[in-house]
Amino acid sequence: MPTLLLIRHGENDFVKSHKMAGRLPGVHLNEKGQKQAEALAEALKDVPLKAVYASPLERAMETAKPIAESHKLKIIQEPDIMDTDIGKWQGRSWRVLGLTKVWKIVQNAPSRFRFPDGESFVETQTRCANALERIIQKHNKPKDIVAVVFHADPIRLSVAHFLGIPLDHFQRLSCDTGSVTVIHASESRATLVKINQRPPFDLLPKKR
Repeated sequence: MPTLLLIRHGENDFVKSHKMAGRLPGVHLNEKGQKQAEALAEALKDVPLKAVYASPLERAMETAKPIAESHKLKIIQEPDIMDTDIGKWQGRSWRVLGLTKVWKIVQNAPSRFRFPDGESFVETQTRCANALERIIQKHNKPKDIVAVVFHADPIRLSVAHFLGIPLDHFQRLSCDTGSVTVIHASESRATLVKINQRPPFDLLPKKR
């Protein structure tokens, strides 16, 4: 079964200003984010990728582009790995939201929370996990390596799914912009190989 490289998109001005972008259109990588995307492409240039999948949101597609180009692959857009639908919270500062009573639920019992006019963390985890399971079934050879470029919470929720971590603990996992988390998925288990790695890094064992 394959190895999945779960890649968080590069920095954008929403991340920099501590605002929640959600699914707002027109959120592009800033200068730092573009450099992060290029650094990822450089670090992964010798990794034999079979495919590059990405969330359709601009920041993910822009991060995936140099990776795909360096391997002469087309980006496969996967809508089910889009960022969480945060409804009315789109564009708002998480620092301001952190002062509200419901923020305690988000932090301490996210499995019980639903974003106003949006989706729940449970729903986000389910759709992302299902999408990754489909990718695993499609690229099911032991040496297959697939890059999947998407978003922080969906990545952390996906890792929790594969490792059997309770959803309420998913925020204990780190996922920085421009980082790679590596999961190897076999038929009977999933193994976390690396988490929150930023270039330069060695993802493959060295040849002897």
